[in-house]
Amino acid sequence: MHRGLATAVAAFADLDGVDAVLDVATGTGLVLRALRDRGFTGAMAGVDLSPRMIDEARRHLPDADLRVADATRLPLDDDSFALVTCVTGLQLFPHPVDAIAEWARVLRPGGRAITATFLAVDPSRHRAAPPSAHSDHRPFDSVERLGETVAPVGFAVGRTTTWVDGEDELLIAELTRRD
Repeated sequence: MHRGLATAVAAFADLDGVDAVLDVATGTGLVLRALRDRGFTGAMAGVDLSPRMIDEARRHLPDADLRVADATRLPLDDDSFALVTCVTGLQLFPHPVDAIAEWARVLRPGGRAITATFLAVDPSRHRAAPPSAHSDHRPFDSVERLGETVAPVGFAVGRTTTWVDGEDELLIAELTRRD
């Protein structure tokens, strides 16, 4: 599921004018690898809390800036990226709005973020991770709720699409900064 979703997110991304991408909760770097496979040649960075995941990502992305870091305290400069991605990570963060605020800080003016979040989650049938790994999906499980969640930190929901894998349905959304 995760490889297919990473490919879908990379295909959804508008890379016109994008020279630097940050992937938050990068795991093994699947989204960055999918962007590279699509032909992206700009700077790539990724952060994840898991040292093991970052080590695996480094094996596949030796030229990327990959760091073990908390999504709510990114060790990156202001206005550094044209695009931030976060795929199936928001529901795992104890303070997701703080993480989204960090995206606004590291994005350049006019920068965008792309999220992929589960729609209408029933944790008892969720295939991507054990139910104990999930917190609250509700702030991201529809276009309307995602919009309400990101608005206080300066984003608006732009383009969206859905992606389906078996019983899992995900919302892929582009967030634009309201500069």
